[in-house]
Amino acid sequence: MKKDTPILNRISSPADLKELTSEEARRLCSELRGVILETVAANGGHLASNLGLVECTVALHRSFDSPRDSILFDVGHQAYTHKLLTGRRGCFDTLRKADGISGFVKRGENPHDKLSAGHSGTSLSAAVGMADAARLRGEDSYTIAIIGDGSFSNGMVYEALNHCSGRGLRLIIILNDNEMSISPNVGALSAYFSKIATSEGYFSFKHGAKRLFMGIPGIGKHLVGMARSIRDFIKRLLVKGNLFEDFGLDYLGPVDGNDLTKMESVLAEAKTKDTPCLVHIRTKKGLGYPPAEEHPDFYHATSPFDIEKGISRSAKENFSSVFGAALCAAAEKDSRICAITAAMTSGTGLTPFAERYPDRFFDVGIAEEHAVTLASGLAAGGMLPVFAVYSTFAQRICDQLLHDIALQKLPLVLALDRCGFVDGDGITHQGIFDIPLLSCIPQAEIWCAEAFSDIEPMLNHALSRNALTILRYPRGGQRDYDRSGLSDVGTLMHSAVEKAASHPVVITYGRLCDNALKAAEATGARVICLKRLHPLPMDELMPLLNGAASILFAEECQKRGGVGEALAAELHTRGIAIPMRILAVEESFGGQGSADDLMHAFGMDAEGLAALLRKEAIL
Repeated sequence: MKKDTPILNRISSPADLKELTSEEARRLCSELRGVILETVAANGGHLASNLGLVECTVALHRSFDSPRDSILFDVGHQAYTHKLLTGRRGCFDTLRKADGISGFVKRGENPHDKLSAGHSGTSLSAAVGMADAARLRGEDSYTIAIIGDGSFSNGMVYEALNHCSGRGLRLIIILNDNEMSISPNVGALSAYFSKIATSEGYFSFKHGAKRLFMGIPGIGKHLVGMARSIRDFIKRLLVKGNLFEDFGLDYLGPVDGNDLTKMESVLAEAKTKDTPCLVHIRTKKGLGYPPAEEHPDFYHATSPFDIEKGISRSAKENFSSVFGAALCAAAEKDSRICAITAAMTSGTGLTPFAERYPDRFFDVGIAEEHAVTLASGLAAGGMLPVFAVYSTFAQRICDQLLHDIALQKLPLVLALDRCGFVDGDGITHQGIFDIPLLSCIPQAEIWCAEAFSDIEPMLNHALSRNALTILRYPRGGQRDYDRSGLSDVGTLMHSAVEKAASHPVVITYGRLCDNALKAAEATGARVICLKRLHPLPMDELMPLLNGAASILFAEECQKRGGVGEALAAELHTRGIAIPMRILAVEESFGGQGSADDLMHAFGMDAEGLAALLRKEAIL
């Protein structure tokens, strides 16, 4: 075999890794980085975290027997190496594309993907459950959970830690300490990890002593056994007050997670434990690609880019940045305004606010529930809190919104980013559930921006209410089309029709307005684009339905509990019998691909809407 033949070509399953020499395994790590970099540059994706976890993933698959042993990735976007090693090398170029492999761990995609993952902090609870299931079945398989230090700001992690000790589970937790979540880690836990990381000398000393003792003929094993009897003393001397040992876990580390030999050594030791074990590794985000090493936050999740040039640091205007600018302008006039984020400072457009008003800015880490209840305390203390969060992560905060905000009659502006279909990230990140989940909250209002110009007046209105107000907008920029034919009445926009009688009406909101106008050109339909989604602006809407022969309602949202169903119920209550069809997401978590791919798949592109308008059933 030629020396330049890629090692990766020989890997069709994790079992093949065990046949590699140490040198071949190190060469494989370099090859994996190259494939990941090329693919993410072409398709977009999560780069920095995947480059940092290559050696750890290779070591795990060399040390354990997946899928018999279960390997779980917290969040799941850092599993690219795992995918390449588990039979998906041939289709890895389809990563994040429509009908391609997921950019996250996805149950059902491959036998080695035991559970889907897209949100932070879930891996430990799931791992405890899987380890218990193996115990109950009488199996001796291992369950391994890989979780980043940023996820330890999520309270669910501590619920799992509190539950897992003292039960004889074959459970190993890999704490991947790279000092980052998406924005840099914050708070006491980040400082704690930095403190115990300075004790890496303990791990190096222990393994150096073991190698020394084992080299002594005849008595080496006995000396190793004696050395273990003083292990606790050494730990108390060099690793003071270890949180994980207080939870009843056996703690190993810190160890260099980018050193394959050290990783395999510590995993071998972890397998000797008869109690749950935590292995603390330190990795470098973006390792192997200098721009990502220097700016790991910027290369956390990327659009396609040129490898030689890197990602342009000149940010394009988008809904997030427009919202951030509007919030800064409002905060300049009102010192009560505070901004909250959950480890998404740059992603939600709050970096300028954080820089200009640091005393009024709160990054709580990956702790969305805490963020909302923190906001209730701020509001009760006379402040005006604004919590900016992705729609998919807002699914976690329903209880806090109900009990700590709405029930208390306290103000909160909930700025929901990434609403509707989301490019590339797939089913775990689609923003299609917030309206059904949140529209049931008493006294809440829900608004949806269609253009950049909507953001400031909607935000100012939200800040003026003494109640929960939700402002939705999609990822990226506004749609570029001629809006001059639309009349704006504040709560909605509408187009004119040539004749007053017998015309179809398309009602929608957000960026689907563009598609609806294109579909209406060939059908003579009136287009109504809602701005306030809940409660529905019926006083403004009803006059626009005069002469409507039919209504087609289209929305990037779940049909059940969506705006379309609310409108249909309202029309029925008023005794209005206009034939109505609702086009929305039905019994589905969405899909994967670009937003335009998903609009086409669900018939929401201009062609799909026009086809529905032409059908006799709707006309």
